[in-house]
Amino acid sequence: MKKFLFAAVALMAMITTNVNAETTQSNDVYLSTIYVNEQVTTHLIMPETIRLVDISTDTIVGNQVNDNIVRLKPKGAMQDYEQAGIVTVIGERHIAQYKLVYRSCLPFASTRFTVPYLDMQEYQNPDVSMSVGEMSRYAIRIYNTKRSVENIHTKKDKMKAWVNHICSAGDYFFIDFSLENMTKIPYDISEIRVKLEDKKQKKATNYQSIELTPEYMLNYNKHFKKRYRNVLVVKKLTFPEAKVLKIEVCENQISGRTIELNINYDDVLDADCFDD
Repeated sequence: MKKFLFAAVALMAMITTNVNAETTQSNDVYLSTIYVNEQVTTHLIMPETIRLVDISTDTIVGNQVNDNIVRLKPKGAMQDYEQAGIVTVIGERHIAQYKLVYRSCLPFASTRFTVPYLDMQEYQNPDVSMSVGEMSRYAIRIYNTKRSVENIHTKKDKMKAWVNHICSAGDYFFIDFSLENMTKIPYDISEIRVKLEDKKQKKATNYQSIELTPEYMLNYNKHFKKRYRNVLVVKKLTFPEAKVLKIEVCENQISGRTIELNINYDDVLDADCFDD
């Protein structure tokens, strides 16, 4: 009887071990494969901004080199077709996982791997109310729309600036503005700043200026000769009539030209809204 019980326990343990092994293996089977080699740097490209990268083993080294690019490389040589680990890439709205398999033959190792949408699984990210891709699509739509704001403009140092659109989508404001250089000297942008400031400066000690960081910019070009246009995305905000939302463009020189656009709260309240 004791021998029978011992055999039954051993059999159950063996079955449990086999089931766990098969489950782990079956999970890996559904993952696509990226082939790597210690002499090749593999660049994994995600179609959206990457928030987190996880490599399951220390046999692979890697780092995020751009908003949506990760590079991977084995630390050393391995057996041909040996599994080097699993890489998990988490974006703003999607997650993707791949098996990393070592290939000793260099031509079989991937130098660049673009993640297709079929390999990505959606998930709800509470920290992202609108992805960079969605901001880009809204900004392009605004850019290709006829000007709707006519009353916000300024002129200084033979420079003109004006607002084309103020639009609202989700938790963000989209501000479309243009610059015109009326001189023969090209304009090199040092920085574009967005501030919330008091309209009138009564005392230096009471004067308030709060700098806001844009969540997205459509145009990252820093040099132009005659015309420039950009769409800035900032989080929705409310402010009293005594304050003004200011866009400041500074030139990349010691005595550079600076031009400002002041947006009143009434102008923000008149912002267009996207239908979808």
